[in-house]
Amino acid sequence: MSQHYYSQQPEARHDRRSIDTELRGKRLRFTSDAGVFSKGDIDHGSRVLIEAMEILEDAKVLDVGCGYGPIGISAAHLASKGHVTMIDINSRAVELARENAQHNGIRNVTVMESDVLSAVEGQTFDVILTNPPIRAGKAVVHAIFEQAYDHLNEGGCLWVVIQKKQGAPSAVAKLESMFAVVEEVGKDKGYRILKAQK
Repeated sequence: MSQHYYSQQPEARHDRRSIDTELRGKRLRFTSDAGVFSKGDIDHGSRVLIEAMEILEDAKVLDVGCGYGPIGISAAHLASKGHVTMIDINSRAVELARENAQHNGIRNVTVMESDVLSAVEGQTFDVILTNPPIRAGKAVVHAIFEQAYDHLNEGGCLWVVIQKKQGAPSAVAKLESMFAVVEEVGKDKGYRILKAQK
């Protein structure tokens, strides 16, 4: 099986590149590399999630599957008096996310390698964000939802971006089986933003 971004140790040869962009009104620069998700530019689903997500300035936030960091770093700007934990199974993505946080002057973040939410055992959060790794399969995506529920504070919210053609209906059904309130709060070019409140 060929490797994809949901691999712990990508073997793809390095191909580092810079991405200059604006997210939530902030000019940011990201370094990406081969072997990580959406290496050429911030993917549209992440952008839609970043524009939609609601985060209080003192929130404790978790970004699951952070990649090289656009969602978590944008969240850290919003949670300026809070803290963002960014996790990914991909060791190369984790290193890039650390580098990108530092380069963009973000200090209220912790970046860790983690298989699903294993690295944050015992911790709870006000907001959990995920652009889930669809290529890893439905079992992994649903495990993220289940573990996110367990790691949310009462009243906390899980924000998910997912394409309709890549499983949005089954994702909604799964979330509705667990969470008190599930809303579709945005959509753009086939991407749906789901907000599930505990």
